[in-house]
Amino acid sequence: MKIFMTGGTGFVGTSLTRRLISEGHSVTILTQTLSGTELKMTGLSYLMGNPTTKGKWQEAVPEHDVIINLAGASIFSRWTSERKKILLSSRIETTRNLVEALPARAEQVTFFSTSAVGYYGFHEDEEIIESSPPGHDFLAKLAYDWEQQAFRAQDKGARVMITRFGIVLGKNGGALGQMIPLFKYFLGGPLGGGRQWFSWVHIHDLAEAFLFLLKKKDISGAINLCSPCPVRNKDLGKAIGAVLHRPSFLPAPGFMIELILGEFGSVLLKGQRVIPRRLLDAGFGFQYPDIRDALKDIIKDE
Repeated sequence: MKIFMTGGTGFVGTSLTRRLISEGHSVTILTQTLSGTELKMTGLSYLMGNPTTKGKWQEAVPEHDVIINLAGASIFSRWTSERKKILLSSRIETTRNLVEALPARAEQVTFFSTSAVGYYGFHEDEEIIESSPPGHDFLAKLAYDWEQQAFRAQDKGARVMITRFGIVLGKNGGALGQMIPLFKYFLGGPLGGGRQWFSWVHIHDLAEAFLFLLKKKDISGAINLCSPCPVRNKDLGKAIGAVLHRPSFLPAPGFMIELILGEFGSVLLKGQRVIPRRLLDAGFGFQYPDIRDALKDIIKDE
């Protein structure tokens, strides 16, 4: 299949592209800049363009069978009013422009658009599945609005898949890239009280889930893309410490996190216990459902 991807030069996009091409698909990545360090493979091409603005790049979209929309500015920073505008535009405008670029009759197109488990807002211990309602905080509203833009592709007949990511864990990037150095220097530990739930996914399982869903033509709508075994934050810390042979006893006080990171700090101090019910019901098998096994694979060479 011919696949058009936004956000393809990032941590998730690079791993997903490798896997898609290994299965014989061709991938075109829309990017604003090329540094020379990008992935180079037979079957991979790059198209210059800014997805947040209309442009000539949109003419290439109808030539593809599958759209994978991974674009979106990182949420991992203090949310100033200016930053919130960037978080919104990088998601809403990109998705709107992609949907606009689809052909009027797109019945043969599969449109994947990223979202996040933050869609559900913050919860205590109840299990959250795809039919659970959206939350009301900034991140939940952002995810909701993002998804609504993607669902507009259904008006053109496209099969729309909304992939609600948990925190993606993998080598050379993602959340672990920021956490491992702290543990190496004996500074790792729980955030706040450590009881908040952490919904996560190994990047290998994430890529395999995309391939699985690509073939499952009878599935559409929202999919929780996370491990079936979420963990509490304190247990994540213990697992990282155990794999690295480091202690996990230095908690980061909640008030300090909120003081430094502001509204974004609440994302680290609260969470949701999300289950990938639809993936499990469809028969998808996770290679790394357990956090310790996932971490052993990811940081075995550290």
